[in-house]
Parts: sequence; structure tokens; C-alpha cells
Amino acid sequence: MVLTTATLGEQRVLLQNVDWECFEFLLKKLGESRATRINYSQNLLEIITPLLPHESAKCNIDRLVSILCEELNLNLRSTRSLTLKREDLDRAAEPDNSYYIENEPLIRNKTNIDLTEDPPPDLIIEIEYSSSAMNKLQLYAAIEVPELWRYNGKELFIYKLENSKYLQCENSPIFEAINIKEIPTFLEKQKKIGEIAMVKEFRSWLKPQI
Repeated sequence: MVLTTATLGEQRVLLQNVDWECFEFLLKKLGESRATRINYSQNLLEIITPLLPHESAKCNIDRLVSILCEELNLNLRSTRSLTLKREDLDRAAEPDNSYYIENEPLIRNKTNIDLTEDPPPDLIIEIEYSSSAMNKLQLYAAIEVPELWRYNGKELFIYKLENSKYLQCENSPIFEAINIKEIPTFLEKQKKIGEIAMVKEFRSWLKPQI
């Protein structure tokens, strides 16, 4: 069965009864140089085609996370939409953005990340203008990602992993001194003043809090 949904931000296609072997085959056929992203969880396969608002939010949030780490003097390795695979769990995900921060020294020089041996990213960001038919919280909890942000085009929701489940929280455990929920305000400003001016305003807003 194929379910298709489309919104301003992205198009989603959900395929049912897809086994791991078929998932790996599709991943190989699609290749790495593609705009689509894939999520897989226990025979469900979701293919996401991001549209311009989705990609704009993804890129701008990525810039702000980089600024946060720079200004707070934190380690950072951005792994973007790296395919996070756990065959033993029958799950895989390609997030919009992913980052190693606390665990960055452990993977700093690696050219390949094996989640059966290496830690998952410390932070995952999902841009979701439309609701996924797949339970992303369960998916990332199974992979044991410590922190997850979800942005729906208006609000930013923050989750931390606790006892194998995500709890929604008011602020980021990684950037606990900063009011991360203000990020959507700057994303809206970007639409009026442009990316460079938005970044400058974000830095000015951030510095007194450090």
C-alpha cells in the first residue's frame, strides 16, 4: 500500500511491507546525490521530498546551531542527513540535520560511522510541515539519539531522551543557558530582512546570554 501526502513544505510517500533487504536495495539505487530523504522502521518506508520552505528552514537552523556552538565554544561535527542505520533494530533514518557535539571527539576523524559501535548524533533536527505517518519519536528513541528538535514552520519542539522515551522539554539540554525556542522568531525575521541580517541579529541576541 502506498500513502502520499503533500504540503507547502514537503511531499511524503509511505510504503508498507518493505523488508530490510528491499530498503537497502532502494537506498543503493537512489544513491547519495539526491534531494529525497528516507526513513525506515520495521517494514515501513517513508520517502520525503523536501520543498523550498522545508530546505530554507533546514539551512537556516543549521547556521544558527553552528553559531551557538561557536559562541559557546562547544565541539561540533555536522553530519547533515547522514543515513543512521541499525539493522539489528530494523530501523534507519535520514534526518534533516544531525550533529555530534558532546561526542564529537569520538567520531572526529571517522570517515564511516557504525551505530553498532559508535554513538548516535547528540542532536537531530526534523523539519515537519506535514505530519509523518511514521512515529519518529519511537524511531529516534530506538536509535538512542539524546536530543531531538522538531520544527513545523511556526514552533520549535524540543525533546530529550529519558528511560528510552522522549520527554518534551522547555529548553535544550545541550544549550540549556539559551532560550532555544526563540529560534522561530529569527526564522520569521529572515523572510523580511534576509539571511545575513538575520544571522547578525541572532549573534547580537545571543552574546549577552553567554
